[in-house]
Amino acid sequence: MLDSWTSNPPEASAAGAPEGPKLQQRSGGRGKTIAVVLALLLAVAGGAHLWRGAQVEAPAPVVAPKPDTGSKSADSVTVAQMQARQLVVAPAQAFAFSQQRMAIGQIAFNEDASTVVVAPFSGRVIKVLAKIGEDVKRGAPLFEIESPEVSQAHTDLIAAALAVDKSHAQMALAKRVLDRQSGLLAERATSQREVDQARNEMASAELDLKTAQGGLLGARNKLRVLTGHSEKALATIQEQRIVSGLLTVASPIDGTVVARKIGPGQFVRSDSGDALYTISDLSTMWLKASVPENEVRFVQVGHEAEVRLNAMPERVFKARISAVGAASDAVTHRVVVRSELDNPDRVLRPEMFASFRIFTGAPTPALAVPVEAVIREASRSFVWVEEKPLTYRRRKVVIGSEQDGRVEIREGLEAGERVVGKGAIFVDNEWKQ
Repeated sequence: MLDSWTSNPPEASAAGAPEGPKLQQRSGGRGKTIAVVLALLLAVAGGAHLWRGAQVEAPAPVVAPKPDTGSKSADSVTVAQMQARQLVVAPAQAFAFSQQRMAIGQIAFNEDASTVVVAPFSGRVIKVLAKIGEDVKRGAPLFEIESPEVSQAHTDLIAAALAVDKSHAQMALAKRVLDRQSGLLAERATSQREVDQARNEMASAELDLKTAQGGLLGARNKLRVLTGHSEKALATIQEQRIVSGLLTVASPIDGTVVARKIGPGQFVRSDSGDALYTISDLSTMWLKASVPENEVRFVQVGHEAEVRLNAMPERVFKARISAVGAASDAVTHRVVVRSELDNPDRVLRPEMFASFRIFTGAPTPALAVPVEAVIREASRSFVWVEEKPLTYRRRKVVIGSEQDGRVEIREGLEAGERVVGKGAIFVDNEWKQ
């Protein structure tokens, strides 16, 4: 209806026909624009009404109370009561620190109870009898070797025994001659010269017998040392004239086979000096600590030591220093300090890495705090000192040795001052945030 009125007004109809179409077109465009504007105004008014209604109806947001987390300043921090319950505050007090030196090292065989077995003769290995890890007794067979040198040693012993027998026969003959000549001289049937000659022959026979007996003793000792034969075995060879090139090499001590470097059919030489077997008594072991050369002057024989192994960190072994090395290593500039330790259950094995704590003097009292109380930053150390309840101040300190969960404080703290122990790291983090 509004569009019809605007498009055909009465005045325009009465004025004349020529202007009618133009006026109708202009009026039609203006009417559409007005309609659009009115529609937009109605939409805006309605949205504003709805927005005001939503604002009125929406409940106010609930804001939770902010917890009390304390406060902090340049070098202090105040913690909340609930945070303080997680802290342990204790006074700095005197603690008896032992005079000690730290070192590293390893376990080794007891060289006083270990030995190597070399080839007594050059020859070929016929049989290997003892295996690595096997416990052996003194005299137990290790391997068999066949060698012409063994045959020669047997021959020398037999020859020495025959020489003794021959000397005995010659001495008996010389004695009979002397007795006969002495009898004839008593009856004036011979001259004194003949008797003197018989006496000389008797003395020569006695000397030859002593020489032969010495040779026999030497041959027996040589064969016993090189082969390990018992006196009974040597007597059997001597009496039965046995010549054999086969030799059984036995263990010289009680112990355990810890190394073997031969196999069946291998040719070995007596002049090489190579260790064919290594036997060691594992009931005791050596602990070798490498002490810096500038600290070895504090270590003496008889000092006690605590040893910890990486392989068994839960165990602490007690030992006593038995020897201090006479020379320093040219590369590491450390001196080997040795102690001996019983190993009844054989848990100690060679080359195990160990750390040593050597006690070099009587305990000395010094101011100390718990280990967890110290905050370390590069080369500097700090503690949190209680100024008043819930308030702690960060203070730089100079620390010393550490023992039994305590750290020595050399500077920066007085006896009786209370520091944060357990939870110090959390206080420090709170201050840094």
